[in-house]
Amino acid sequence: MAALHGVSRQDLIDFVVMEARLLDARRFEQWNQLFTDEAFYWVPLVPDQEDGLNHTSHMYEDKLLRELRIERLKSPRAFSQQPPSRCHHLLQMPSVEVFDEPGNRYEVRTEFHYTESQGDEIQFYVGTAIHHLTLLDGALRMTLKRVNLLNCDAALPAVQLFI
Repeated sequence: MAALHGVSRQDLIDFVVMEARLLDARRFEQWNQLFTDEAFYWVPLVPDQEDGLNHTSHMYEDKLLRELRIERLKSPRAFSQQPPSRCHHLLQMPSVEVFDEPGNRYEVRTEFHYTESQGDEIQFYVGTAIHHLTLLDGALRMTLKRVNLLNCDAALPAVQLFI
């Protein structure tokens, strides 16, 4: 992605679409570079969960935990990845919820259907992704990706990849 000097609403929408495409293509290292060093990838356990630090979540991963998961996904010795999982994101048109250029703070909301397959098994999730973005060194970066699953409080199987 080219260096940005200002951010447009279309840049924010394009970022979210590109982020999903990276995940679908299993380009996890490149995807992980879209986060700031302090950012979290978060999948809350209950609706309207206030934070991921003081409450149990399906996932609440900082840079180190995302890197560890990516290394596991690449490992031929990862039993849980035999055969490897694949995923597909079907996105509705992302909507820009916060556009605070002076504060360098942007928020994009995207309704999605997510499918993850492995061998003969398929898992299907529906929800809303909230991307908190900032412009850092001329590029958009995530400070938080929050994935609100419709059935987050159900007993869900382990998600292998990143929603």
